[in-house]
Amino acid sequence: MKNNLKKTWDVYLIHHSHTDIGYTERQDKITRYHYDYIRQAIELLDKAHRSQDPDYEGFVWQCENYWQVEQFYKMADEDLISRFEAYVASGEIGLSGNYLNMTDLTSEAAFDDVMEEVEGYGKRIGHPITAGMSADINGLSWGYPEVLYRHGLRYFYTALHPHHGMFPLFKKTCPYYWETESGERILMWNGDHYHVGNEMFLVPHAGSDYTFHDEFTAGLRANSITGRDADKVEEREMEIAITRIGRYLENLEKEEYPYDLVPFMVSGAITDNAPPNLEITRRAHKLTEAFEGRVRFRMVTLEDFFAEVKKRCKDIPVYKGDFTDWWADGVGSTPAAVKVYRDAARKYDLCKKLDPKGRIYSREDMLQAARDLMLYAEHTWGYSSSVSQPWDSMVESLEYKKTAYATNANTQVSKGLDDILAERGEVSVRQDKPQHYIIINPHNRRMKTSCYLYIEFWEFVDGVSFEPSMPIVVTNSATGEVLKSQVKRIARATMVEVEVDLAPNETIHAEIHLAGENDDIENTIRNHAHIGADGIEDILQDQRRDEYRIDSSFYTISIDDTKGINSIIWNRDNTELLRADSDLAPFSGVYEITDIDTDPCDVRRRMGRNRKNCSTHRYYSRLKGKKIVEDGPVYTALELEYDLEGTGIYTVFLKVYRSLPKLEFNVRIHKESKWEPENLYIALPFTAGNDGEFYLNKTGCIIRPGIDQLPGTCQDFYLIRNALAWKSLGKTVAVISKDVPLAALGDLKARRIELCKAPDKARNSAMVYSWPMNNFWETNFKVDLAGFYEFRYSLIVDEGSSVADVFNSCVCEDEGIITGYAD
Repeated sequence: MKNNLKKTWDVYLIHHSHTDIGYTERQDKITRYHYDYIRQAIELLDKAHRSQDPDYEGFVWQCENYWQVEQFYKMADEDLISRFEAYVASGEIGLSGNYLNMTDLTSEAAFDDVMEEVEGYGKRIGHPITAGMSADINGLSWGYPEVLYRHGLRYFYTALHPHHGMFPLFKKTCPYYWETESGERILMWNGDHYHVGNEMFLVPHAGSDYTFHDEFTAGLRANSITGRDADKVEEREMEIAITRIGRYLENLEKEEYPYDLVPFMVSGAITDNAPPNLEITRRAHKLTEAFEGRVRFRMVTLEDFFAEVKKRCKDIPVYKGDFTDWWADGVGSTPAAVKVYRDAARKYDLCKKLDPKGRIYSREDMLQAARDLMLYAEHTWGYSSSVSQPWDSMVESLEYKKTAYATNANTQVSKGLDDILAERGEVSVRQDKPQHYIIINPHNRRMKTSCYLYIEFWEFVDGVSFEPSMPIVVTNSATGEVLKSQVKRIARATMVEVEVDLAPNETIHAEIHLAGENDDIENTIRNHAHIGADGIEDILQDQRRDEYRIDSSFYTISIDDTKGINSIIWNRDNTELLRADSDLAPFSGVYEITDIDTDPCDVRRRMGRNRKNCSTHRYYSRLKGKKIVEDGPVYTALELEYDLEGTGIYTVFLKVYRSLPKLEFNVRIHKESKWEPENLYIALPFTAGNDGEFYLNKTGCIIRPGIDQLPGTCQDFYLIRNALAWKSLGKTVAVISKDVPLAALGDLKARRIELCKAPDKARNSAMVYSWPMNNFWETNFKVDLAGFYEFRYSLIVDEGSSVADVFNSCVCEDEGIITGYAD
């Protein structure tokens, strides 16, 4: 064969099955598939060894992730397991130290626990796992390699899919060292698409055309290029393979690619969740012969490949920062289920804090919850026709089964937490129970905040049938100290919000009694001029708590009739916490919808890395009413009612605490059903001053967007753990996002995408939005966002603490103080 290659090339084929938990089939069927694919790989290896056929010499299977291996061990018999481990030892089956192809929704605690299992498995079979891979996904949190390194991984291959995403470093097919925050390094390979080997026709009867655009494209997409003569299919496939591989390698040489090796991922069939294919070895041998030894093809494991990289690739660059996930926005298509997941992740952390040695909640039970958390945070969000055929039964089935991972994890950790609390003194409701409570600070830091106690609707207090208008007093049972409290009627109880100041890991007991004549409570009758006999409270006060201004020890909040909240002053230094360059009120809504001009999928596909286009309609919420709905000794509550397209209800419920440095905002939405592409954003126009920097926390790390990132990564949106912070020299303003993990930066307009060229101070100082909802992706995002939702946020201001300490405070505030009934 004639070619213009200057080098002698080694092409390494990594044969794997890309794991989508769903997308191509129901999740339980996928589980059996991947057990069976490992079984098939073992039998193909057995066949190759028995036949001694040179065409099949060198067959290698690479397990894409540890989850596949986990399913195999659950279903395989002892003989099959023994043969599997023998092939792992011989290097003919490769192991991967990644659990699944994850999103940044991943809980660090759950990830750490499953990776401990991965590490332990490798040691147990005498083959420590040092390499891992991901396929399809477009990013990993900067904390991800920290966990991988902690559990023995030193090498990691990313086979990216740049559909609505892009590879980092402004180029692909290259090695680099990814340095963690702690200074450790993992050798990465920034790889091509995970089906690129199939596009090279390295797999008989499994060629494709996706990222290539050449003279074969039209025929391949029309399924006509190989014709109807079976005897000519092999000849035609070899022609395409030789042409495409030759051009690919020639282009690398033209680009002055410094190495003489290149890897290609290959799948046994042109689909995700594909079986192994022994014929790849035959095709590899034929191609080596066709290229007359100038290009040598060999099937390898990840470990084999990285051994060659370490030996032959010199002057490998080092990069630090976040590999920001382009596909994080999938979580916005299932906001209700994500809320269940986030609650489960919080409880998982609380179980580990309260029972660190697993004495009450067993390690195996924790691991099962961890696996379900990982399965929900895995990147597959639904069936492949979720947008094109949202009525399809498989679409509905996969949606509920995906949600079940979050639900099951929540159920498991809730039971574990209940068991732990019972051990610590929590009791169940009983008919004649006194109003005694246990209050636990599970955190290793002092917590000055509020917590909730409950009086069931049927309870008697001090022998009297209770109703919320009765004055009560809450006291510390041990000291008799009165704890400031405020009551509110909820669905089946009276909720009593109590201010507490607890030492690290402190537990106290409290009790509720009816207030006596000598108890210090706020009376409803006051002698200064504030209300008339008509019941209208419209006299201006010095200390105001009305619908135009609310004063507290820490904040002064102003509200107008046009947009709602127009000023939040931090009283300690009399500074404004709202950006001067934004016209949006905090927690007001922005709704986008794009007309379907072709079909529901194509309009989404053509958006590229934008999540909208230039014709997208954008609407801003309009204030239509405001009123004080609660006012008591702990907080004042203001309700702001808005009109916003795409919604039937858009309400902001604000709590201003009198003597705590926090504000709470609950955004309540009734979302209408649409098939068109949609986004719903919530404005966060906050600032700590013009000299500040913006931070957010992600799985296992804290970053400055636009600054602490790998070059060439996404800087338009981020999937956070739970908090955002604006830090200046004097203070830090932080927003805790309890339910919504997505945050967007910038002006929201469609445009040419600017990849990160750190440091980008302009991007770091851009306007910030919480992004609770979208149905952007054209295949497997849930398209129907309709329903009732409440998204909860808190704002805190800290003076003098480090960024790390502020985020630790945010995590503790998010997880909260635990309360329960006690004897």
